[in-house]
Amino acid sequence: MRKARHVPGFFAKGEKTMEILVTLPLDEAGKARFAAAAPGHQLHFVEKDAVTPGLLESAQAILGNLADPAQLRQCKELRWLQLDSAGTDGYCAPGLLPEGAVLTNATGAFGACIAEWLLAALLALWRRLPEYAENQKNCRWQRLGPVRTLAGSTVLVLGFGDLGRNFARRAHLLGARVLAVRRRPGEKPDWLEALGGPDMLDEWLPLADAVVLCLPANASTRHMLYEGRIALLKKDAVVLNAGRGSAVDTEALCRALYDGRIGGAALDVTDPEPLPPEHSLWHAPNTILTPHVSGLLSQPENFEKAADICEENLRRFLAGQPLMNQVDRSTGYVD
Repeated sequence: MRKARHVPGFFAKGEKTMEILVTLPLDEAGKARFAAAAPGHQLHFVEKDAVTPGLLESAQAILGNLADPAQLRQCKELRWLQLDSAGTDGYCAPGLLPEGAVLTNATGAFGACIAEWLLAALLALWRRLPEYAENQKNCRWQRLGPVRTLAGSTVLVLGFGDLGRNFARRAHLLGARVLAVRRRPGEKPDWLEALGGPDMLDEWLPLADAVVLCLPANASTRHMLYEGRIALLKKDAVVLNAGRGSAVDTEALCRALYDGRIGGAALDVTDPEPLPPEHSLWHAPNTILTPHVSGLLSQPENFEKAADICEENLRRFLAGQPLMNQVDRSTGYVD
């Protein structure tokens, strides 16, 4: 077996016992599983809301999110933070993590689940299910006319990481022509119609029957879909967002929905979030809103995938091997 390469800043064999803080919501079997992955080391299993300054000060590794990323300022010995989320919101702020500390996330745990939410929401909009639900409330037996289908449609996916790829693949299998925009395009899968950089966005938006946002939150993605770009959409196009709410100019989207300049929207994330009760988006025509639930860690399948990533990275960390899902803190993306 090839000897593991030591990575600067990681644990090296022969070092003293590591202090490892685990905030993952584990049952007793899960705790035993992680303890077995780190024999001889001190693991502290604490719910994130109960983490104390003392635990943060001594932790050399943290597995799981914190109640507030700002708590990282209390860390003095931290070498590695493993998030249990794919999103890195707040954790990439300059100076927050100690110098040399590595940040990893749970990319790969949530893509399939969130893609199903996107697919369900898109089909609901195109089959006019929100309108029929309203008719049902009013005991109104009324046919609303033609519906749309994925087969033969053009779907534009913004963000082609784990989430974007999972959704795009499913849309393709149901007959859609899928275009995707990615920060660094790279090699295009055979089944994808086209893969381009952000410079293609303005050219492709007018072609789209549906625009699906699968983007993280950072300076380059903020308001990627702003008023001018919303104006490029077809009148019957729909907008779906399951990445981060900041990627869409909420007020501009609201105006387009109320003015009938686009066909509808489905949003699992909003800006602001939580969405205030008085916000006009709640009552926008042909709009589906859910409270950031498309990829909950509490869903067993998601949790198991996230736990597997955390456990594998724990083993790698203690062996001095390169970690999976290392995040570039300047972008919030996995390298």
